[in-house]
Amino acid sequence: MIYVDADACPVKAEVEAVATRWQTPVAMVSNGGIRPSANPLVEMVYVAEGADAADIWIAERCGAGDVVVTGDIPLAARAVEAGAMVLKPDGSELSARNVSEALAARDLMTDLRAADPFRQGGGRPFSRGDRSRFREALERMLRRS
Repeated sequence: MIYVDADACPVKAEVEAVATRWQTPVAMVSNGGIRPSANPLVEMVYVAEGADAADIWIAERCGAGDVVVTGDIPLAARAVEAGAMVLKPDGSELSARNVSEALAARDLMTDLRAADPFRQGGGRPFSRGDRSRFREALERMLRRS
């Protein structure tokens, strides 16, 4: 099963295409506002409003052999702890070896932003190369599972 933290996920179409090729079911989990898919492999799961409702739903259900697609580091940590494989939309994998570092970096950046409210900028724009890396990484993960 592939679980997608779908609200702000830029690679939903890529997930659906790869899942169809592998005949793997997908749960697109969101607070709403996402158009349903006609693909019978894709289940749209709408959770209650709230910042972490989709994360909680995914974390309670994922486990060994599952793939979780998310950019949310705390959700990634919970999924890794449950035995799932985690893939960020840019194609990078989070695992037991690196999720603690990702959490620490996230916490550091949160503290830096809180200390300097005028700090501007964000990450780099999402690119076609990111989409391609994601698709290749998802293919590799499904081969492993």
